[in-house]
Amino acid sequence: MKLSITRDSLHAGLGAVAATIPAKTTLPVLSNILLEAKEGSLSLSGTDLDISVSVKIDAEVEREGSVTVPARKFAEIARELPAAPVHIEVDGVEIRIEGGKSRFKLFGLAPEEFPSFPEVEFDDSWRMKATDLHELISRVSFAVSTEESRPILNGVLWQLRPDSATMVATNGHRLARLRIALDGIGAPETDLIVPPKALQQVERLFGAEGDVEVARSRNHLGFRSPQRQVYTRLIEGPYPNYEQVIPSDSDKTATANRDNLAAAIRRMAVVASDQTHRVRMAFSNGTLSFRVQTPDLGEAEEEMPVDYQGEDLEIGFNANYLLEVLRYMPDEDVILQFKAPERAATFLPASGAPDYLCLVMPLRLLD
Repeated sequence: MKLSITRDSLHAGLGAVAATIPAKTTLPVLSNILLEAKEGSLSLSGTDLDISVSVKIDAEVEREGSVTVPARKFAEIARELPAAPVHIEVDGVEIRIEGGKSRFKLFGLAPEEFPSFPEVEFDDSWRMKATDLHELISRVSFAVSTEESRPILNGVLWQLRPDSATMVATNGHRLARLRIALDGIGAPETDLIVPPKALQQVERLFGAEGDVEVARSRNHLGFRSPQRQVYTRLIEGPYPNYEQVIPSDSDKTATANRDNLAAAIRRMAVVASDQTHRVRMAFSNGTLSFRVQTPDLGEAEEEMPVDYQGEDLEIGFNANYLLEVLRYMPDEDVILQFKAPERAATFLPASGAPDYLCLVMPLRLLD
């Protein structure tokens, strides 16, 4: 194998694949990136056996071939090379790298040792706009659970229907759901539970322009474009019926400026408990009052104007969950809907578009 490539292209390709390389592994080949040179391009592939990524970049290929190379050291070399063409030549598992007046030699492993990517047939694939995928992933994946006690909540639910796609994530204390309309993309009517790390790779690797082709096998999901591929293992099992926890009888509504609300919550959180992060919020006609009391630490109070309709309400929340939800709200103004102090609160964009909502479970107030 022998080729030439620009340093920037090599550096970008390695950066795209590096996130899939496990920090620690009992299989040495998983610490390597597979290089495959053929027909004017260099493909770089990495996997942790759950998520696999491959990118193709332009290269002047003099001799085709393949090898695996230590990912971390190869990336460090590429980062430090001067801004000049990079020449790579492979003899067996010996990789020689030249850039400017710098020369390196690394020892890799045979390409046959690199795990095969999952077999996902794209004959029955469907296509989605990259912008739609980006919107779904970015608005929802933050709410996924990181606790291992309920593995099913460690994934993002992706519901595909003939005219819509919905993504949902929750950790049992907060929930995010986004639904977008689709027009005949040919997707099967199905529910998939996808690891958020895989969706973050999709969001990172596929630009906002163009389409992404998607297909599934029994246990895997594949995303691809002419230059990018991402494969992930699906999480198996039934996802909880999230719709039953979305309130339909809320009778109290507040509308507030998103940034002003977030700023007030951040100030209150300074003296909130490190364990509960509890912030007390009292809604009355035209006013939202905040109060925090933490024994042995201190107190804080603040008021801000809101458009509030309904009976007076006093309710407590984890400030961190409120700030997360507000961070991903797409509108400058946000609508908060309530039923009672012990019921989940709904957060919606004031414009009503997109079809997006978040839920936050309240905390019990201790008087």
